[in-house]
Amino acid sequence: MIPEPLEAKADRMPPSTAGMTTKVVKGSLWTLAGQVAPLGVSLVTTPFTIRLLGAEGYGVLILVGLIPTYLGFADFGMSMASTKFGSEAYAEGDEEKEGRIVRTAALIALMTSVPVAALLIFFAGQIIGLFNVPPELSSDAVLALRLASITFVINFLCGIFNTPQLARLRMDLNTFINASSRILGLLATPLVLYLGYGIVGAVTVLLLASLLNLAGHLAVAATLLPGLVRISIEWSALFRVFRFGVGLTGAGIAFLLLSNLDKGVLPAMVSVEQLAYYSVAFTIAGLMTMFSQAMTQSLLPAFSQLSGPHNLAHGRDLFSRALRLNLIVLLPALASLAVIAEPFISFWAGKDFGKESIEPFFILLIGVLFNLPSYLPMCAIISTGRTGLLAKVYLIELIPYVAALVLFTGAWGAKGTAVAWSIRSLLDSIILFVLAKRVTGFSPDFNRISTVALSGLLFSIPVIMVLISGGPTFIVSSSLIVCMLLYSAIVWEKLLAREEIAWLRSRLMFFKAK
Repeated sequence: MIPEPLEAKADRMPPSTAGMTTKVVKGSLWTLAGQVAPLGVSLVTTPFTIRLLGAEGYGVLILVGLIPTYLGFADFGMSMASTKFGSEAYAEGDEEKEGRIVRTAALIALMTSVPVAALLIFFAGQIIGLFNVPPELSSDAVLALRLASITFVINFLCGIFNTPQLARLRMDLNTFINASSRILGLLATPLVLYLGYGIVGAVTVLLLASLLNLAGHLAVAATLLPGLVRISIEWSALFRVFRFGVGLTGAGIAFLLLSNLDKGVLPAMVSVEQLAYYSVAFTIAGLMTMFSQAMTQSLLPAFSQLSGPHNLAHGRDLFSRALRLNLIVLLPALASLAVIAEPFISFWAGKDFGKESIEPFFILLIGVLFNLPSYLPMCAIISTGRTGLLAKVYLIELIPYVAALVLFTGAWGAKGTAVAWSIRSLLDSIILFVLAKRVTGFSPDFNRISTVALSGLLFSIPVIMVLISGGPTFIVSSSLIVCMLLYSAIVWEKLLAREEIAWLRSRLMFFKAK
């Protein structure tokens, strides 16, 4: 057997896993910045969109965007499969294999998603007819859904061809591409509405933004992974990728239903106007999931690279730290959002929204509190390839959740929808943490987590006060500031590890030097 050349061995040298926690934190902050920047633009542009379309038109626009989302499983799980198996290949130092895996995932995604998109386009009229869409908006909704069906295929490819950035934890590049295309789309949407192009014009803008996003990912991916632009696929990993996709597709179908059934049941049982009010509440409450989602995008490739018994201790430490940092950041953020919610929604979306959205918002905020940590065990389970477990969990949850949605929505409208969603979030989080411990051995450091939770009880004071007073009075705002200061002192003294404090100090010194 001819020995492998030294140059080839050097090319396949596995990258170091040292400082993985720091890489994940940096990557999470970049991803968070990439979510916050478009959000800031959205906060400015969405009120114009709502006012230009009206409550019914805005509800239809939301509905058109949601329908393809129900079919998010159509890529057969290849976005996550590409990230998982591509990250493993990168950890082995085999970039040729990484490129073949990305191409394999893209091919499978096209083969499974294009037929689904074609069916959506063909049956768009019948699908729109299932919802209480006003007759005068029906034809626009049908054409908009057809355009959105093309967009969702392009989005699948974007989620695959960003693998080289994710595997290398180059979230700065991934963030720039995603955020810039989203911002351009958000800025253009009210403009095309003002020019009179309506719902169809708004959806066309989103299609063009997705094409721009795909072009950016392809250009950067080809630079980071020069072997990407070839025609071969990874036959040896085809079965593993397929099996992973089967489990993730099952989980994806159930999860997408769980995640979006509330927004389908509400207009079907009540009205699209109530959907608009609920969606604003859901959007504002969902702001708090950004940090968890941002960290998840970094954690999946990190956990994949740390797979194996020799890296188990590193994986456990990363899991525990990620959960603790999530809670440390998000508890005060939840309290702050609760304090400013009512006047903010009234100013941002209008007085009617401030009146109708605020009660569902507070109910949803309770669910978000339990939903926030669940991304972490879900990510850990996916990194092991045990996606079939997630499918079973979500399918088991589906029937009682549908029953709860129908029961509570029928009884209390949008408030009942929020109650059903929050109860499911609590139960889902508990189940996922139990499964993650059994499958990966990862579990939280309960001593530190309990300390975080007890410290976070400080924020119950301003939240209870705002519920009683009905708004952020001077006393409420002052109590929030005092609680923030006390909480910050506790975090610095009790909740952060020495190396985390050292890292923060180094960052502060860096910015001070700048």
